[in-house]
Amino acid sequence: MTMLPRFHLAVPVDDLDAARRFYGELIGCAQGRSSDRWIDWNLHGHQFVTHLAPSRREEQAHNPVDGHDVPIPHFGLLLTIPEFHKLADRFREAGVAFVIEPYLRFEGLPGEQWTMFLLDPAGNALEFKAFADDSQVFAV
Repeated sequence: MTMLPRFHLAVPVDDLDAARRFYGELIGCAQGRSSDRWIDWNLHGHQFVTHLAPSRREEQAHNPVDGHDVPIPHFGLLLTIPEFHKLADRFREAGVAFVIEPYLRFEGLPGEQWTMFLLDPAGNALEFKAFADDSQVFAV
C-alpha cells in the first residue's frame, strides 16, 4: 500500500483531559494510542500528538500579516470552505476566544483564503484556513 506523505507533529500540553475535550470532542479528531503522558490524534490523516509538559512556556511572539498580529509559532490545517465555517461555528458555540476572528484574507489577490487563529487550552496557537481554489495555496 502506498501512503501519501503525512506529517507528524507533537506539541506540549499541561492537561491531557483538556486536550481530549478540545482536540477530541470540539475539533473532532479521532484518538489513537495514548498513555498517562501523551495522546495520539488523527488530524485529517496526519499524526498529531499532545505530550504532557506541565511547565509554562515563553510569551507568544507575533508577526504582522494582512493587518493582524499572527502568533508564532503556530500550526494548523487546510480545510474546505464549508468545513472551515462549520468549525468556526463550533468554536463560537463552545465560547472559544479567537486570537484572530475568522475572516477572508487577501481578498481578490493571489492566495485569497479564509483564516482564523485561536489557542488550545495549553496556549498552543492554531490556524485553520480554507482556499476557494486549492491551486492558490502556494500562489505568489
